Amino acid sequence: MFALSSAALLSFVLLAAPAGASGPSSLPVCESGTRHLELTADTPRTTYEVCIHPGVSSSFLFNVKLKRVELPGRERFRVMQDETGLLLVPTRALKDGERVPVTVHFQDGATPASVTFALVVHPAEAERQVEVLLQPRTVASYREGEQRALEEVQQCQQEKARLRTECAGQVGLTGLFAQKLIGEEGVPSKDIRESISAHPGNTLTATKAHSYRSNTKRREGGRKVVRLVVVQEFHNNGKTAWTPAGAVLVGSQGQEWKALGLWPLEPIAPGKRRLVVVEVEATEEQARGTFSLKLWNQEGGGQSERFEGVTFP
Repeated sequence: MFALSSAALLSFVLLAAPAGASGPSSLPVCESGTRHLELTADTPRTTYEVCIHPGVSSSFLFNVKLKRVELPGRERFRVMQDETGLLLVPTRALKDGERVPVTVHFQDGATPASVTFALVVHPAEAERQVEVLLQPRTVASYREGEQRALEEVQQCQQEKARLRTECAGQVGLTGLFAQKLIGEEGVPSKDIRESISAHPGNTLTATKAHSYRSNTKRREGGRKVVRLVVVQEFHNNGKTAWTPAGAVLVGSQGQEWKALGLWPLEPIAPGKRRLVVVEVEATEEQARGTFSLKLWNQEGGGQSERFEGVTFP
């Protein structure tokens, strides 16, 4: 009965656009491209949150020379610094949701004399480059910003057109057929409840678990891309509500696939159960083997739950 009742959930998540957070989160919003900060003498003193992730480099570029860098727990980072740049690679010693302050001081009487960042360890994402400008914007920089904005709008329009073409106005099973997500073999499913194990200290336990695989029309590097879905019924053993905020599928070598769909983004009350659906895309070759699923709580400061033994049909 569980597999049949999950079909409606599977149809929804396969047709849905990538999900975003539905409410305020203790984790910052991570920018995917280059982040630009402009500081002047009138800029209010504030701490800028920057997403970091173990093993992923984050670079800070400045248009003035650096005097010194204050980084508590420096031994937990690989640090490279030159006159106008700082590169940080966090190690696995840092935990999800942890916040590390770093203050950069400038030479030559720059105004402001320093800037402080809060490095927030995100379970899946990192901001790869932050550019800091310590002077009033020129006409050229305004034009550059305008051009970047136009390019981002164009990308959004192209993505919107792609989604419209994929869905073609169809919903439910018809929509799955229209997108060629259902072939002659249907959507293979697998009961994985017996193979899944929760990490010690998890707040959630999985009382039911199924995985699904479907085809797509896309190829990457000549390799066929498939969609993978994990449907789990979670029981909240904690004393506070647990609200899904994000998820990644982690391979045996540490490679990560960020969730394209996470549904529903609703709290699981203490002592209650709720189905949670996670969807990712990978190549057929990447979909083989055993994975772990990592989810994090909207109210938990980035604290993650981890489940080992995820496999797909």
